[in-house]
Amino acid sequence: MLTSLTGAAIAQETAKQAPAPRPRPIDAPLDVAVPVPPTAFRADGKTHLVYEVHVTNFGRDECALRRLDVASLASYSGDALISLVTRPGPAPKDKLRIEGGLRAVIFVWVTLDPGTAIPPNLSHHLAINVGDSPDEFVIECAHIPVRKNAVAIGSPLRGSEWMAGNGPSNTSGHRRSLIPIGGGAHIAQRFAIDWLQLRDDGNSYTGDRLDNKNYRCYGQDALAVADSTVVAVKDGIPENVPGATSRAVPITLETVGGNHVILELGGGRYGFYAHLQPGKIRVKLGDQVKRGQVIGLVGNSGNSTEPHLHFHVCDGNSPLASEGLPYAFTSFEVQGQGGVENGHWAWKPFNSPAQHSNELPLQNQMVRFS
Repeated sequence: MLTSLTGAAIAQETAKQAPAPRPRPIDAPLDVAVPVPPTAFRADGKTHLVYEVHVTNFGRDECALRRLDVASLASYSGDALISLVTRPGPAPKDKLRIEGGLRAVIFVWVTLDPGTAIPPNLSHHLAINVGDSPDEFVIECAHIPVRKNAVAIGSPLRGSEWMAGNGPSNTSGHRRSLIPIGGGAHIAQRFAIDWLQLRDDGNSYTGDRLDNKNYRCYGQDALAVADSTVVAVKDGIPENVPGATSRAVPITLETVGGNHVILELGGGRYGFYAHLQPGKIRVKLGDQVKRGQVIGLVGNSGNSTEPHLHFHVCDGNSPLASEGLPYAFTSFEVQGQGGVENGHWAWKPFNSPAQHSNELPLQNQMVRFS
């Protein structure tokens, strides 16, 4: 025999089956941390603060990021916030929605307005929604110091038309190379530069592009940026044929930098020179070198697509298991702006090249060193 339920009975039965809404949490279930506090540095005539905010959801409910405020200096929401966020693991449908047990990394780059003093510390406010609650949580978090001791160094090269490829910017591959090494996630290349030397026509080579010797920078002297100690040397790795996927050896932690040298600069800082020519390194482990001394020749070894010098400063004697630190070249001239046009390198000279002191070049700027 079939029976029917009245509307009131159906509503009552549905209410019995529907799960009770979760109570409002007593606070946002987030762990918010800044693993590496920023060191203020100068670039393009302005002061910059660069670091990452790691946001981990320790709750069961999804948390949706709405806004990040950096003290009174900057505020990010909507598309601007989305552009700063990366998510470890599989790509989510919505980068701002963090499910329980997952993490988001926010890549912060704050440029101070002219005349603004460097703050001694920073605090952050993070606005989120938890689960299906319409209530917005705003938490004050991640209180961090701001360092002011970017190391001043000499140039790693000499000459002109050097492009700061993949150089400092908030979107470059180096900037966002968050790599787990030795049980920790590091960005050793946070301020790394791939130095390419371009020709007037914008190309980095002439003739056969598969011949390393045809590249303008090939064989150029790599110079010690400071009076320092050689603490690591790797030699004997054969060079690649130029190409996007051509590698002479399998890429491992031992070979990724190719033939390389690491200098201890003092104060817990190290200078890393990668992709040098085999058999042309001029220093050995333990050597004391002088600023401007030749330590090797620019080549195309390791994880490299064409001859260039990869250079960065970090806080440990390791190419990748360390944290990248900003630095300042004592003197250089910006000749123009480079980039990629129609799949090829290109650059446009400035009408009046600009002289810079104690600054760091930005991504793809064209540089002349003394």
